[in-house]
Amino acid sequence: MKPLISGEVLMSTIHDQAMNYVYQQVLQRLLSFFSRAERTALQLLIQRLAVAAGGMDRIGEFKVLVNQSGTRDCCYNLALLRAAQLSIAGRAPGTFQLRVATQRWSGAPASALQNMHRSFGALFLYDDPRVELLMVDHREVLPFSHQTCVSDEGREAGRLNLLMLGHRRGWDEGLVLWDDLYLTTAEFYGQVARWSNGVDALIGSESVSNQEQFIEGLDRAARKANIGALPRTAGGFGELFSLLDSMGGDCYRALYPEAELASWRPLGEFEACRRTSYIGIDDVVVGKMEERWPLLSDFLGFQADELMFEVRTGECADPLIGAYLSGLQASHIEGRSYEDGVAEYLQNCLASMRRSGAPEQLCERFLATFGNLSDLDEHRSLATSSLQRNFSVNEPQLTCLLFAPFIDGGVGLERFLRTCHPGMLVAMPELHRAMQGLHAPEQVLQWMTDVSGLPVRLISRLYAMGGIRMDMPAAKKPELSDREVSLGDRSAEG
Repeated sequence: MKPLISGEVLMSTIHDQAMNYVYQQVLQRLLSFFSRAERTALQLLIQRLAVAAGGMDRIGEFKVLVNQSGTRDCCYNLALLRAAQLSIAGRAPGTFQLRVATQRWSGAPASALQNMHRSFGALFLYDDPRVELLMVDHREVLPFSHQTCVSDEGREAGRLNLLMLGHRRGWDEGLVLWDDLYLTTAEFYGQVARWSNGVDALIGSESVSNQEQFIEGLDRAARKANIGALPRTAGGFGELFSLLDSMGGDCYRALYPEAELASWRPLGEFEACRRTSYIGIDDVVVGKMEERWPLLSDFLGFQADELMFEVRTGECADPLIGAYLSGLQASHIEGRSYEDGVAEYLQNCLASMRRSGAPEQLCERFLATFGNLSDLDEHRSLATSSLQRNFSVNEPQLTCLLFAPFIDGGVGLERFLRTCHPGMLVAMPELHRAMQGLHAPEQVLQWMTDVSGLPVRLISRLYAMGGIRMDMPAAKKPELSDREVSLGDRSAEG
């Protein structure tokens, strides 16, 4: 007589029961860190997800996407979603599927990856069949790994994108160095939402003003990438996916030859028709950051090991680099000293921190770390080392970027040469010939590549493009009202 239950089925049942017990223990510990207001917010989130799924009886067929970059806000949002997922699992036959994805880029600190790894472990996301942990590196969707470095191809693509978009500006405008992140983030959202049968909704806690600022930055980056301005009706993330569809499949198609554009991979794994909507939870996230700190540090293992800004897409997280770029702008473009540019940037940072209610102790720590201008040479050296290490961009190439000498048929070339390379004025005819794709001496071609960081074929593409006037505040005047600053020690960097 055959047993009623086979050994494999019995073992599977025991395993499922054991894991359900573990998940409920995780939920109970997680909830123990929640305030009464957060528990109420959790119920509101569950209701919102159930409505979006078409009812609690269909929640098991519902899949949501959440972005994870290792910041405090991202880690907190993930904990809230995990609490919702496990709460539903404890009272309903099924619960929603969760896709957690991160965009890998050269400028992300190693601490962010460690924060992700620790929070994933604390929330028992690894090996949970209801959870997908993904990362995107150079347009390839991969399983998440905190130990995997950004690929060489991804690092080089990021370097070229940074430089190409950086050159599409007026030489007398403030340098906005990270506009390429708007395009890579837009592609990231659009493609990860379509990968492997797609997702039903993207979950985000960005405020309405932050959503609008992202769309404004994406519009600026799209114009720099020569794919045209976004529709004037573009507003918040409610229209994000239709907006991404209108931009076309490749945001960089006008900057590079078609043969140099990488395909999204794995090939054949992306749905042609996306069904994704956006669910905002900014009104659900409650409480102040100080109140969340026990959850973040004691439970999720979040560690802030550097004094860095928590920033939006397209902004510089490191005040050291921001001050350095401001110093270069002041000394090369504005006729002031490098020290003046650095001092103004740091003063603006400090003023913004105080306006946003940062504790005075934090402001004093900021001053002690970055405000001592007697260490200006050391600060500059650390900034240049960081940019070289993460982006393979050096100071001469950044200086070239400031002058944007190649666009509009090289209209700014003479100004750049007279200011920075007067010995090359005699070679101006050869430089113009090279940028037009005509024959030029090898030493001239090599000089162009060395001073810009770009191959001559891409300089020629810039030469044929016009500059994009941004009519925006200079990058040296940061607005930190929506940022938070995390405490830590910079001594490990460099």
